[in-house]
Amino acid sequence: MGYCDGKWTPIFMMLFVFSATGSVNAMIKKILDGGLNHMVIATYRLAISTVFLIPIAHLWERKTRPKLTFSILCQLFFSALIGASLTQYFFLLGLSNTSATLGCAFTSMMPAITFFMALIFRIEKLNMRRKAGLAMMMGISVCIGGALFLTMYKGVPLSSFHKQAASALENVHKHDDHTTKSKNWIIGCVFLFTGASFFASWMLVQAKINAKYPCQYSSTVILSFFGTIQCALLSLTKSRDITAWILQDKLEIITVVYAGVVGQGICTVGMSWCIKQRGPIFTSAFTPVTLVFATLFDFSIFHRDIYLGNVLGSVVVTLGLYIFLWGKTKQMDECATKLPVKLDEDEEEEQYKKGHPVVVPMTP
Repeated sequence: MGYCDGKWTPIFMMLFVFSATGSVNAMIKKILDGGLNHMVIATYRLAISTVFLIPIAHLWERKTRPKLTFSILCQLFFSALIGASLTQYFFLLGLSNTSATLGCAFTSMMPAITFFMALIFRIEKLNMRRKAGLAMMMGISVCIGGALFLTMYKGVPLSSFHKQAASALENVHKHDDHTTKSKNWIIGCVFLFTGASFFASWMLVQAKINAKYPCQYSSTVILSFFGTIQCALLSLTKSRDITAWILQDKLEIITVVYAGVVGQGICTVGMSWCIKQRGPIFTSAFTPVTLVFATLFDFSIFHRDIYLGNVLGSVVVTLGLYIFLWGKTKQMDECATKLPVKLDEDEEEEQYKKGHPVVVPMTP
């Protein structure tokens, strides 16, 4: 790849992935308000992702796909369990004991969780004595702070499409605040943190799988297939009513198909590719951007009011992401300058004639 590809393609890929994820979350939130079961949505989206990606994986990777061993199959099963099934299951339990706002707050903490887990398992290295390390740490902190501000602070409305609907929504929020006070917030927070930790762990596990099975389409197909079975079984713990699996209107059908094709299929492939290119820390740093795009999607498509907190939080998230990307780019440049350049045979002979030692490159 050229310079432009190596520098900017992962960034553009992640902006696309999390903008799509934000739109998926906004649409899912809309149908969840209608009473559709979370695990039913998860099962459908994983199944649709599997069907959508099978022909693509077969045509695109049939000549380059390595042998699928039993060990890799077990790793993909484990990856589906923690990255698709248990993540959504524990977030569902957490939301049932807390609120959607607190759920978004824990989601925004995922870059920090991934960052510290990668440091513990020595997948990533961070030198706090250099500007790059300080910038990465500062960028993640600012990004998380902006995401928390975006979810926790509402502020004054900057637009109003439907004043009557906004008034009704405010009454609903007051009723929700009153009812959620009696719920067990401590257990709910534990479940939310567990869900975020599982997804952060998936990014680290996927980084290891990519090294052994570098086929994003095929691995996503297998992951989605395993996740479909796992989520279907987990859904039985919440409800065994067959009517819960029947989609009622066009919005539910469109949302589930869109979530399966784009949110689960394309976005998982994009994230796996970016993890392979830049690592799990770089990929997880874009997670808070989902909140920004979800807010914009709500404002432009569903015509929901936008508030001062949405704008300020989005600005802070963007600033933090820019600081982190600057630090990550600086770190990559520093690592590149430390690698000795391999000389071709003519250059080696010329150096030898001049009496200069020939530098043997290190194996990466």
